[in-house]
Amino acid sequence: MPLHLTTPLIESDAYGRPGQATWLKMEALQPCGSFKLRGVGHACEVLAGRGARRLLSSSGGNAGLAVAWAGRRLGLPVTVVVPETTLAHPKALIAQQGAEVIVHGSSWQEANDHLQQLRGPDDAFVHPFDDPLLWQGHATMIDEVAAQGLRPDAVVLSVGGGGLLSGVVQGLQAQGWHDVPVVAVETTGAASLAAALQAGELVTLPAITSVATSLGARRVAEQALACARAHPVQAVQVSDAQAVQACLRFADDHRVVVEPACGAALAVAMERPLPVLQQARRLLVIVCGGVCTPHADLRRLAAALAGG
Repeated sequence: MPLHLTTPLIESDAYGRPGQATWLKMEALQPCGSFKLRGVGHACEVLAGRGARRLLSSSGGNAGLAVAWAGRRLGLPVTVVVPETTLAHPKALIAQQGAEVIVHGSSWQEANDHLQQLRGPDDAFVHPFDDPLLWQGHATMIDEVAAQGLRPDAVVLSVGGGGLLSGVVQGLQAQGWHDVPVVAVETTGAASLAAALQAGELVTLPAITSVATSLGARRVAEQALACARAHPVQAVQVSDAQAVQACLRFADDHRVVVEPACGAALAVAMERPLPVLQQARRLLVIVCGGVCTPHADLRRLAAALAGG
C-alpha cells in the first residue's frame, strides 16, 4: 500500500457560482498535512528499495515533515536540515516524527549545501520538488480525480518549486486531458515561475519577500517550465493579504486550516479573475494544505498585512 491516502474530492457550495461547480481535492487531509506525502512517500519507498539506510531532507516545511513521516513508517532514520528562518512549530512537528533536525544557514540553499556535506554512501537525498519520483507520486492525485468521476474544465494550483505543477500536468496528460488548462498561482514576492515564463528561461529571484514561505523557491524546476510550455498553463499572482484572507475564509467555510501557500490557489478559485476560470463549469482546485502556519498565526499575519 502507498504511504499517502486517497483524499476526498468534494464540491464546495461556498465557491460555486450559478452554472459552475468548484471541486476541492483535499490534499490537506494527508496524514502529514500536505500533498507532499504523495511524491515524497513514493520517492522514499523507491529509495528504500534501492538500499538506502538513511533519508536526508533540506526543508523546514512540508517536504521535511513528509520525509520524516515516511521514514518513520519505513523504519529508516531521517535527518532534516532547516534554515535559521524556520519557525519553531514546523521544527517541532519534524522532530515529533523522530527525525534529527539540524539548523544551518539563512536560506534553503545554505541548508541544502550543508546537508550535502553530511551525505554518506548509504544515504538518500529526497529533493523537496525537483525529482521525477516526486512528480510520479503527485500525478496520482489526478488518477484519483478521474476515478472519482470528475473531468475538470480547468485546474487551479499553487506553485513554489514546481513539483506539484509537474506532477499534475503529468497526471492530466496520462489521462489524455491535454486540453485541460492549469492556472498556476504564486504570491507576489515568490513568483519564480512567472519570471521564467516572462523571460523565456529559468530565472533566479534575488530574494523571496512573500509570507508564503512554502512557495519560496527562488528558481523553479526546469520541468515546471517545460510543463508550462507543453501544456496550457497560465501563471497568475496574488498578494500575501489575498492568500492569508483566503486561508481564513477557507477555515470558516470548510473547517480546515491551510497555510498561505495553499491560500494563493484558493484566492484565485474564489475570485475567478481569468476568462478560463469564468468559463469553467467544473473547476478543480488542489487544496495542497500545509502545516507551517497555525490558525493563530494566520490571524496575526492578516492583521499585520492589513496594517501595512
